Amino acid sequence: MISVTHFAAADDGFAERARAALEALAARPGYLRGTVGRSTDDTERWVLITEWHNVGSYRRALGNYEVKLHATPLLADALDLPSAFEPLIEIAPGGVAVLKQSDRS
Repeated sequence: MISVTHFAAADDGFAERARAALEALAARPGYLRGTVGRSTDDTERWVLITEWHNVGSYRRALGNYEVKLHATPLLADALDLPSAFEPLIEIAPGGVAVLKQSDRS
């Protein structure tokens, strides 16, 4: 499961709050990887991207105390856009495409 959360943040403290949120999420079971990025076109636009073993591990992570303390306040400031995605095509560097069956099919 991939979570892509968008933010419009003009405050100087956003990167630090996002780092704390990502660290809290990264400590949870099922977390695979994550990144915080800022738009190269608009410095007030940010994304928090995390990848999880499955939807359940992501949802359980959101219930953790440290995540509630550090990530939930940040996530409350997210733009109202779809954020949960299922990976359907993956290609590792130098690899071939791996097609995955949708859970929604």
